[in-house]
Amino acid sequence: MIVDTHIHLDDHRYEDDLEKVVQRAVKGGIEKFIIPGADPDTLKKALKIAEYYSEVFFAVGVHPYDLEKFSADALLQYIKHDKCVAIGECGLDYFRLEGDDEEKEIQKQKQKKVFVKQIALAKKYNKPLIVHIRDASRDAKKILLENGAGQVGGVLHCYNADEELLSLADENFYFGVGGVVTFKNAKKLLNVLPKIPLEKLLIETDGPYLTPSPHRGERNEPLYCQLVAQKIAMILEKNTEEISTITTRNAHKLFDIKSR
Repeated sequence: MIVDTHIHLDDHRYEDDLEKVVQRAVKGGIEKFIIPGADPDTLKKALKIAEYYSEVFFAVGVHPYDLEKFSADALLQYIKHDKCVAIGECGLDYFRLEGDDEEKEIQKQKQKKVFVKQIALAKKYNKPLIVHIRDASRDAKKILLENGAGQVGGVLHCYNADEELLSLADENFYFGVGGVVTFKNAKKLLNVLPKIPLEKLLIETDGPYLTPSPHRGERNEPLYCQLVAQKIAMILEKNTEEISTITTRNAHKLFDIKSR
């Protein structure tokens, strides 16, 4: 059994066949699903899905691209829900910064401010973080350390294979690995994967994005966690069942969902 620790089931691309997507995954050995909170506009939908399916949980947060929508007060009604298991996805993403250096710096500061606020929420309500980092490893790590994020820990979603972040394993952080590990150009991730402590490894799809081979170009779905597990097992020279067992145990521990 596998836990898909990052799957956007509230995305419009699942609207027409969500029931079939979930059923396929469950039959294929995916036991639980976590919907990350990226856009506050879809939180009601995520909540509705989590209430309908016993296997589905959700997180509350605002992606760096949607930081203008952040409101701690608006998130509180969701944070306190029994099926809310994390804060995020939140973090830093410098990939789409626009303008001159001064304008980019203003955008960075806005992202940092909202990131810090979400770390504070995680600590206040004792929930782990789902952290998004893109082209911002050094700043993100600094913020996590300076704001005591290790108190609640979390997962570095879609781990970017930056070895500078590996030391966060000592701060109660896990590393989410998804379909990228099956890509031909994922040499950096393939090289760093053996350096991730097994007890800090998680599996995710990030569906509907980042579909693993041989389904690239199609919509991603939680069933494909099995392909990720198989690839990780091959790289680490272990069997798929062992990887599934370890990552599921890790997910249960981080998100406190073993008996739920």
